[in-house]
Amino acid sequence: MRELSFDNVFLVYRKDNNEVQALDGLSFSVESGASVAIIGPSGCGKSSLLKMACGLISPTSGSVFIDGAPIDKPRSETAFIPQDFGILPWKSVQANAELGLKMRHVARRERSQKAASVLGSLGLGEFARSYPSQLSGGMKQRLALARALTLDVDLLLMDEPLSALDSLLREQIQDMLLELWSEKGYAQIMVTHSIEEAVFLGERIVIMDSRPGKVIAQIDNSEMGSVSYRQSATFHDRCDEIRLLLMEKKPEKCALDASCQLEEGEGVA
Repeated sequence: MRELSFDNVFLVYRKDNNEVQALDGLSFSVESGASVAIIGPSGCGKSSLLKMACGLISPTSGSVFIDGAPIDKPRSETAFIPQDFGILPWKSVQANAELGLKMRHVARRERSQKAASVLGSLGLGEFARSYPSQLSGGMKQRLALARALTLDVDLLLMDEPLSALDSLLREQIQDMLLELWSEKGYAQIMVTHSIEEAVFLGERIVIMDSRPGKVIAQIDNSEMGSVSYRQSATFHDRCDEIRLLLMEKKPEKCALDASCQLEEGEGVA
């Protein structure tokens, strides 16, 4: 992948007689090997733009391209970790981790070794024969991450993949994501509600306004790239900068009318 681009994207969800506009003229791009963090209020279309980037939904108008070609279906070089994990409850932890490799017709022994290695690095090795119902929420998130990390992809899309983890484990997996991104060279987009996580993992931080979502700022964060960045004055200054931007755009509380109910039902976040 050379570039993923959103070009004046509008997205409207329709259900019965209700409409919710999720995105309003969204435009930005992600270059090959870049790490982009997206942050903004709940309901501003962050999850929706990830679904468009991996070909699960299409814009109402405007276009989403990879290397100049419209995305009209899922591509094998893109991995997506959704908020609901996408884990199959009837398969074991090991089988879930191998699923993407199996769909790509990787030989059984190779996919078993790759999945076991990633599960071990995420602290799930001893649960390989367990089932998702036996895992905590944080462990399920790690399993979803493991399945994506077993694949050789050029674009990794993550929708709040670490939100259920305790603070120490969350930082450890952030460190691992940083290391993997640096080593493997894929582009990644992470949607997060954590300012600190966005600043640690995003070399560019895209800030979105409340629904209908649009880009209100893009912050260069090229100083990121090492674990020690968390302790730097630049890291804390950047967090303060983004916090102020988000506070200036803090949306009014949404009344529970029909449009809000549609938004919750359709996953516009």
